[in-house]
Amino acid sequence: MDKAIEHLDKEMSKVRAGKANPKMLDGILVDYYGTMTPLAQVANINTPDPRTIAIQPWEKNLITAIEKAIMAANLGMNPDNNGDLVRINVPPLTEERRKDLVKMVKKLSEESRIGVRNARRDAIDEFKKLKKDGLPEDMEKDAADQAQKLTDQYMRKIDDLLEKKEKDIMTV
Repeated sequence: MDKAIEHLDKEMSKVRAGKANPKMLDGILVDYYGTMTPLAQVANINTPDPRTIAIQPWEKNLITAIEKAIMAANLGMNPDNNGDLVRINVPPLTEERRKDLVKMVKKLSEESRIGVRNARRDAIDEFKKLKKDGLPEDMEKDAADQAQKLTDQYMRKIDDLLEKKEKDIMTV
């Protein structure tokens, strides 16, 4: 269940909420001397202001490879280089795009809910196997109730994450 929450948090951090965030570039791979390497391992990424991401490569000859990787990632952003670093201006989100992002975040949270429910089902199945092996019935019922309480806690965490991200996206 913890893994479902961690995954949701990680995926939600990649969703753009109108302001620049270095995590938006997670998952971009750059061709570093023939090896596909994560962008964060070949450059320093920061946000000098809420609308700009600055990427300072550790080797200047990587600038064109970084630009190509960002363009290939289809993020809807155009990199701009000045010879020393690559800048990405993050355009403000339109109302329609915000609604699409909210739908996407809701889909991600539903996938996490499914993951939590699957963990509960697996635990209950395990309790039933233990019951067949001699576990008293009342202990099995208590364990199933405990699994349900844990599931409810994690569902609330998912709802809280969703609500927070939804508010973040819809804030202009």
